[in-house]
Amino acid sequence: MTNISTEQLAVAVNRFIGWLGHYGETSHDHQSFYASKLGRGSKALYYRQPLLGTLAVAPMVFCEAFLPSARGLFFKRQRFPIADAHYAMGFAFLASSYGSDEYYQRAVHFLHVLESTRCPGYKEFCWGYPFDWETRTGTIKTDKPLITTLPYVYEAFSQVYALDNDPRWLGVMQSVAEHAFSCYRDLDTADDASTCGYTPSPDDPCGVINASAYRAFLLMKAGMELSESRYLSAAERNLNFVVGSQQADGSWFYSIDGKRDFVDHFHTCFVLKALAKIEQLTGGDNCRVAIERGVTYYLRNLVDADGLPLPFSKAPRMTVYRRELYDLAECVNLAVLMQGRFPKLDKTLSSVLGELLNRWQKEDGSFRARQLLLGWDNVPMHRWAQAQLFRSLCFFLAQNMQQSLRETASFSTVENTTA
Repeated sequence: MTNISTEQLAVAVNRFIGWLGHYGETSHDHQSFYASKLGRGSKALYYRQPLLGTLAVAPMVFCEAFLPSARGLFFKRQRFPIADAHYAMGFAFLASSYGSDEYYQRAVHFLHVLESTRCPGYKEFCWGYPFDWETRTGTIKTDKPLITTLPYVYEAFSQVYALDNDPRWLGVMQSVAEHAFSCYRDLDTADDASTCGYTPSPDDPCGVINASAYRAFLLMKAGMELSESRYLSAAERNLNFVVGSQQADGSWFYSIDGKRDFVDHFHTCFVLKALAKIEQLTGGDNCRVAIERGVTYYLRNLVDADGLPLPFSKAPRMTVYRRELYDLAECVNLAVLMQGRFPKLDKTLSSVLGELLNRWQKEDGSFRARQLLLGWDNVPMHRWAQAQLFRSLCFFLAQNMQQSLRETASFSTVENTTA
């Protein structure tokens, strides 16, 4: 349990909803500095020739560190499907908790948006980023589907479907699941394990651990909800890869490619929360052991003495910030998923919620994006990570309201028994 009351959190969430209505559903992004042709070229040069590339990206890095509002000079505001999915889930949590048609309609609105922003050129429903993303392995083009986006969208449609049983949402769920199953390369790493591609490209190099964790969860959930055994078999192989890739100390590198061997906060949370959700679905011991080892590492290496997230335990390069909203959002998400299971993680949840409400939420209701080495990055970015935090806080509210109802029902039963 946290020192922040449900009432305080509800006030904070309502302030955020007011800001969202005023600010709108588009924003700049963490990648805005690198989304233009100039930014992508500079980043690509950095990957090919680090010394020369460092000079090319230096102006963007300087702006990130000292002039975050300059994002608007580099690229336009956009809508992000991954953010729309998180907003849909957040409002669905509120609709379920408060029995509110207004919140339900807000959730449905974001589902309609997602239907209209699917990637063109694909038979099934799928989503990616609305910008060209320069990576170490090449350019991922605009509207290229990403396995790291699909599970959130599937969850959003599944969550609203559980509220209204609208067959329209079920049809989208079936389409998303089939795309995730049939369109991503699986590369065998053992007799019973496979790593999946990040994109549907037939030559995708695979090996990114959180990507396989995402697909394992999506296909496990879809396999159970849609009664499709093919999905369950593929999910099991991806799950075995994730568990088998855990290091001896309990951590996971970003990838098994031998180059991206950094360990950071929110990617670690991505892997752990996927395992936690799969464990809730299956009760498998395989997940339990990996979770316990992973949480032990996480609390020792990715949370500081004040109970607040650290961006990296093993950084790939110098960072220009102290803390990141994405880390705080995913810490809340993970801790709520496992509430009551790890006492130190519960204490971390309390610390993070206090930090968010006391230092990170601004007067307008939005949240700061980063605590920089000097000052703050106050540019609100839906994908990084206003939407993720909103969903996490709504998840916390829903879970704790359900717990209060269970405790009230239990108390009433005891009273009736002893009367």
